[in-house]
Amino acid sequence: MSSTPAPPPAFGRTPLRTVQVLGGGSAGSCAHVRSLATGLAARGVRVTVCAPAETEGEYDFTGAGARFEPAAVSALRVACAGADIVHAHGLHAGMRAALAVRGQRVPLVVTWHSGPAGEGPLGQLTRLLERRVARAAAVVLGASSAQVDHARRRGARDARLAAVSVPAGAVRADPGKVRAELGAVERPLLIAVGSLVPHRGYQLLLDAARAWRALDPVPLLVIAGEGPQRAALARRIETEALPVRLLGRRPDVAELLAAADVAVLPSDWEGRSLLAQEALRLGVPLVATSVGGVPELVGDAAVLVPRGDAAALSAAVASLLDDPGRRGVLSVAGPRQAATWPTEDDTVAQVLAVYDELMDRRRP
Repeated sequence: MSSTPAPPPAFGRTPLRTVQVLGGGSAGSCAHVRSLATGLAARGVRVTVCAPAETEGEYDFTGAGARFEPAAVSALRVACAGADIVHAHGLHAGMRAALAVRGQRVPLVVTWHSGPAGEGPLGQLTRLLERRVARAAAVVLGASSAQVDHARRRGARDARLAAVSVPAGAVRADPGKVRAELGAVERPLLIAVGSLVPHRGYQLLLDAARAWRALDPVPLLVIAGEGPQRAALARRIETEALPVRLLGRRPDVAELLAAADVAVLPSDWEGRSLLAQEALRLGVPLVATSVGGVPELVGDAAVLVPRGDAAALSAAVASLLDDPGRRGVLSVAGPRQAATWPTEDDTVAQVLAVYDELMDRRRP
């Protein structure tokens, strides 16, 4: 990311102090906060990142110019007490930050990553949290138009569209070598990436993989990610003899993607999908469910299928594997679509403008 450091603050003015709060280790939100911290620090902003301790090892927030604090409740409250702006990323981070700034004159910004709540008691609790976070925030930033509308329905006073841009992953390994290591030298390679949780749609993806056993050669599907559904997915893969490998959490997602013939995004909900961004930037043909912010993000540069339709997902992937020309068109369209997205610098500039606006409201 290229950015020009801001000049030092005018005499007598202290630098803006922000706390960036992460509630979990989601790859998309962590990468976004790392990018944001880098850009803010380069512009003279003092940044503290409060996040789970394990994220510092992978994302090196201190290397981005931020101070890192493990996300303990006591540490978060102390950090927020000395901040000018608190910016939470995600629903649970927003709730924790709202509690930490209660009784203080510190504006809260929340970047909204969540989709519609499910049914049952958990869904009811999620909707309650959404309402509380939306109403506590001075500004809610949605990564897609759908999320902006969702935040407004939950009572947000000020909800705005703000693209969550992340840096492009580096590709250093030879794709042929990566395919050989995965066991896909003479067969198509499909890839899905994301935490192994219900809304990612991996059970649906395994339904689609059953049909791919009839193809010749049979494609290999690899899934990079970790989460609570791993055991259930592994049982299905073994019991049904599916051509699928679970890779666990991988630091080389960009290299895996660059080696793939098709990327697959079967989610029930997505805001601004990290997989979709990486795939289009690298020119990897993408088949995705038409949910949330996905259509807005990919435009005509991906194949979209209805949510929850395993037959449509399976057929779309099979059709692409059988049509090199169509894959070639998508490989060109992807980077072209990616070039229309806001850059990291654009995102940092927009966030800074929101911070400045909130600071102006506080001044007498």
